[in-house]
Amino acid sequence: MTDRKKKNILGLIGPGFITAALVLGPGSLAIGSKIGANYEFRLLWVVPICILFMAAFTIVSTRIGLSSKQTLIELIREKYSNTICIVIGVGLFIVAASFQAGNSIGAGMVFGEMFNVSPVPWIIAFSVIAIILLFFKSFFKILEKIMIGMVVLMLISFVLTLIISKPNISLLIQQFNFELPSGSEFLALALVASSFSIAGAFYQSYLVQEKGWDKSESKSHERESLSGVFILGIITATVMLVAASVLYPQGIQVNSAAEMGKALEPIFGSYATVIFMFGLFAASFSSLIGNATLGGVLLSDALNIGRKLESQKVRYVIMSVILIGAAVAIIFGNLPIQLIIMAQGFTIIVVPVIGFMIFMIARDRAAKHFFKLSTTLNIIMILGLAMLVLLAGANTYNIFIK
Repeated sequence: MTDRKKKNILGLIGPGFITAALVLGPGSLAIGSKIGANYEFRLLWVVPICILFMAAFTIVSTRIGLSSKQTLIELIREKYSNTICIVIGVGLFIVAASFQAGNSIGAGMVFGEMFNVSPVPWIIAFSVIAIILLFFKSFFKILEKIMIGMVVLMLISFVLTLIISKPNISLLIQQFNFELPSGSEFLALALVASSFSIAGAFYQSYLVQEKGWDKSESKSHERESLSGVFILGIITATVMLVAASVLYPQGIQVNSAAEMGKALEPIFGSYATVIFMFGLFAASFSSLIGNATLGGVLLSDALNIGRKLESQKVRYVIMSVILIGAAVAIIFGNLPIQLIIMAQGFTIIVVPVIGFMIFMIARDRAAKHFFKLSTTLNIIMILGLAMLVLLAGANTYNIFIK
């Protein structure tokens, strides 16, 4: 392969992997582990459905980013109203801030447990490192490299463990029956929130523009964007399969990071927890940076502050997400598995309006012949929106009424 071809391939890597990394936080690992440990393979069918919907919205978001110099929020402001933009920006900021606590705790707890000390100094240290990275001129390039490295680390760790754990394929096929086991409803909602991330899909259009892509190579750019979505699905499914194969037979319920780490014992033995902690750190630190960037950029754009990562004002808003996460993490001092699961489930209430706006802007852009929104994409997006609305109603009932 020539150097030029290598450069072209490497040039395409970025936005899709960043989307995967910011979605794959400690919450995703916690949910996948807990589902596999409690329900074996019975909820695995949820993952491909969520990835199908995520892929459709990510493709459309990529096309929106390629087809216009305006951001997605600017297009919504122009077509609809500034109020909707503010609701979306503030909503996504709150979602990002709620997840940031889990990211900060996960990053700090790894080294706190390894050295048998309080995680607080590590939480502060990694938050400071993230803030320092913000103020590098080449922040986006640094962000890309960190995200790609962390995603590859997670992928290798869990796939190797899956191979060693040898899941029961016949049982997997038998349990792949599109049913929800009794008592699994809330975990299923949380799984949808972590696998079908409208926030991640929405932000994809910004990443495409930050990368400087243009529509002349739209097909290649769409394939790159989808690579991150598929990696997200592979890692989520792998974590569930490993937990089902290793933790479920032992009756481990997964209420702590140490119990999550036991899933890696078939390949790493007594070092399983330590190895898992590195995977947890990869998930936490990559999401700590990416999640803060998402929340900060989208709120900044919604408030007309700006959206470029080089902007000092935008960087200060991103920094506020990091600081909020660190503050909450220090108050808790450990990884609250139930809190993370509830946070993942809570976001499903906010996202239907965001998904609807992506759909409407896509249809508007299609009407102007910037790109064609196929019948298949239309159907998948409508089904995805219906799923989000139904789950929002169910989650509202579970959290506020039941």
